[in-house]
Amino acid sequence: MITPPSPTVRDAARDRLSALAIPAGALGRLGEVAVWWSSVRGETTPAPPSHVRAVVFAGDHGVASHGVSAYPSAITGAMVRAFVSGVAGVSVLARQHDVTLRVLDLGVDGDFPDLDPALGEFKVRRGTEPIHLTDAMTANETRQAIDAGRRIAEQEIAAGADLLIGGDMGIGNTTPAVALIAGALGLAAEDVVGRGTGIDDAGLALKTDVVATALKRAGDRVADPVELLAALGSPDLAAQASFISTAAQAGVPVLLDGVISVAAAIVAERLTPGVAPWLAAGHRSTEQAQWRALDALGLEPLLDLDMRLGEGSGAVTAVPIVRSAALLLSQMALLDELM
Repeated sequence: MITPPSPTVRDAARDRLSALAIPAGALGRLGEVAVWWSSVRGETTPAPPSHVRAVVFAGDHGVASHGVSAYPSAITGAMVRAFVSGVAGVSVLARQHDVTLRVLDLGVDGDFPDLDPALGEFKVRRGTEPIHLTDAMTANETRQAIDAGRRIAEQEIAAGADLLIGGDMGIGNTTPAVALIAGALGLAAEDVVGRGTGIDDAGLALKTDVVATALKRAGDRVADPVELLAALGSPDLAAQASFISTAAQAGVPVLLDGVISVAAAIVAERLTPGVAPWLAAGHRSTEQAQWRALDALGLEPLLDLDMRLGEGSGAVTAVPIVRSAALLLSQMALLDELM
């Protein structure tokens, strides 16, 4: 069971928000974020998040060799090295916004013998099977990935995280992500498939067919979240779903990124119902599957910048919004103090 954020604190935060020396509703979404942050922290005027920790879950996907991506799978390993070197997009943003960034290889189709072995501490396998032809991974591998996500979250929480972010890296990963969303929500392939890294119309049609075939192959198994992950997911997606679930169970909020992390959140909600109130959506991506999944979770994105980089970049960009909201609620004067 997941204990929900404190309704008493939420109501007290709303009362304080309405008592601030501003016109009613003048803070807009900032006020809503402030109330959410208060409720998940269990304090009416909590400090802003100061120990934000982001984990990039990396892995390759068998469908990438079937025309669903604009880039080859070799990019995944190269980008992992970019994260380690601190030159990836989310690395730049993490430094700017004082976010601790960690990258982990859950399923990259390659090894990194010259890098810190901790990178592959939780590695499950090299790549996945193409989901339109067979299951992405075995039942044992799925359970291994779920356990890995739990242990990763526990490590980050033990390190002092007061806000967690899940990032992603893996060429072809939007295909299993949207398949998971479609399977979990009972949607058709055409309702979830987007252009990912920028595929053309022919690629979009092919990707839609791949997802439709994968959903048909998985059949009724999509009703079970573990079988859903085995059939249509990947180690990195399964681990991120468990990471989100574990955080919510521990009472640590999570700021979601794009379609990959939102797909993981949809599965997390099915693994352990009650996750959603512990989540906030960092940004609205260009992927229609993300919009549908956020609606299902009852979440409204903080930013809408037409971003589709992934990596956790949209969530990290939204961190200052959460910090600003918390400070406004705690430090602004109340109207009756000025009278």
